[in-house]
Amino acid sequence: QVQLVESGGGLVQSGGSLRLSCAASGRYTMGWFRQAPGKEREFVAGISSGIGWTSYADSVRGRFTVSRDNAKNTAYLQMNSLKPEDTAVYYCAASLWSGNSPHDYRYWGQGTQVTVSS
Repeated sequence: QVQLVESGGGLVQSGGSLRLSCAASGRYTMGWFRQAPGKEREFVAGISSGIGWTSYADSVRGRFTVSRDNAKNTAYLQMNSLKPEDTAVYYCAASLWSGNSPHDYRYWGQGTQVTVSS
């Protein structure tokens, strides 16, 4: 059973920064998703287990950076220039292959709340 443990959410003012972490029990492609109240879960960013694939949603490209430390089996989401519309529960997810859809990911973290105040 793959375990994912997220950390790093919180409350920040508009324009601020947060970094989310996701520790996995193995090495997988890691995706970050978010879900705001009343909205569907949406892809934010993803990174493959090896060199070659990263992907970003248009809404976060240039502001968010996905990275990983394979020695620690940990993925990170650095979020800069945060906006109120970034407010959501953020989830990390693990997959054996790369993809931008929630259906591509079988294993999910517990989610962490990110709230950006205006």
